[in-house]
Amino acid sequence: MFGEKFGHFLDKPLEPLAKRLTIHPNILTIIGFFITIFASAILPLHLKIGGLLILLGAFFDMLDGVVARSNGKATRFGAFLDSTLDRFSDFFIFFAIGSYFAKTNYIEGILLTSASLLGAFMISYVRARAEGLGIQCKVGIMERPERIILISVGCLTGWIFYTMIILFFFTYLTVIQRILHVYKSPITENE
Repeated sequence: MFGEKFGHFLDKPLEPLAKRLTIHPNILTIIGFFITIFASAILPLHLKIGGLLILLGAFFDMLDGVVARSNGKATRFGAFLDSTLDRFSDFFIFFAIGSYFAKTNYIEGILLTSASLLGAFMISYVRARAEGLGIQCKVGIMERPERIILISVGCLTGWIFYTMIILFFFTYLTVIQRILHVYKSPITENE
């Protein structure tokens, strides 16, 4: 949702910083990924610190694209690497939340987190499959930036269970929105 409407709104304010960075955008992608893995290791032990680290990892994940576009280093492989590491990051974050619930034997939290992870993966799968058919599919209310912000807020406030309820609902709503978008779009090649 925000990605489609405000996709590159931080490009302009971050451009001066991006132009001064000599580090390759793919390295920024990898740094963000490792910060997210570290966040996932911390999260079950310290929810708030984990939430802050998730935001830090997300900043690097956003900065890599700004650096790539500002310095003329955007590549198809860079976009592929970023997207692939995002899926791994999603898994680690959701696994960490599930581990947090497991510490207290909160079965409902574990099940909700597992179902939300599946929904997050389905959002990505539906988009990839649609684009494989030649249909742009960046629609939906709960794309990755929204998920990361919502999870971070849930961690920082301590309301992670309620956050997962909201995430579960809007994640599957997004899958449905994307399926309907593809259904209404003309497919230009043989299925």
